Order: sequence, then structure tokens, then C-alpha cells
Amino acid sequence: QVRLVESGGGLVQPGGSLRLSCAASGSIRSIYAMGWYRQAPGKQRDMVATIATGSGATNYAEPVKGRFTISRDNAGNTVYLQMNSLKPEDTAVYYCNANINSRWNDYWGQGTQVTVSS
Repeated sequence: QVRLVESGGGLVQPGGSLRLSCAASGSIRSIYAMGWYRQAPGKQRDMVATIATGSGATNYAEPVKGRFTISRDNAGNTVYLQMNSLKPEDTAVYYCNANINSRWNDYWGQGTQVTVSS
């Protein structure tokens, strides 16, 4: 069994910063990629940022480029999302995603709420 647990969400004022963490645990042999997605009320879930395990290549959604940074720890089982210069439109539930033990095995965390408001 595999489990992804997000943390670090909360309420922050516009222009503020938050760092989200996602820890993977369980029967893990390998992690091929990890990423962050978000879903605002009434909207679909969209990709925010991803990072490939092998190459370290990152990909960011256009609205967060230059403001958000995705990274992994040395062990490779934890992914972070540093969010700076937060805007109200960043408000959403942020979900951790990972391809674990196979490129085709997709796992999701429970989500962590990020609210950006004055």
C-alpha cells in the first residue's frame, strides 16, 4: 500500500508565502515523478508543477511560473512546493500526485487547503 500525505496549507494574505510538503510512505520501490495539482471550487483539477525523478526536469503551469518552485528531498520520498507572492486566485485545494512503482501507477493525497485572502 502507498500513502501520500500533504501538509503546509493554510490561510495567508496576498503577497505571502507558504511551503507545501508531501510525504510518500508504504510499499515504495521507486518513484518516477511527483507533482502538485490544485482544484478551486467549481473548477477542474489542474496541474501546478511536476518534477521528474530521473532527470529532475520541472514543469510549471503558466500562472505560477516565477512564483512557485517544486523540489524533492535527497531520499526522494518527499516533494515540496514553495509558493511565493501568493494571489487570491491561487486559492484552492492542493493535491500531491506521484507515479510510484510504475510510470502508470498514479497515487493522490487527500489534499491541503490553501486560502489567499486579505
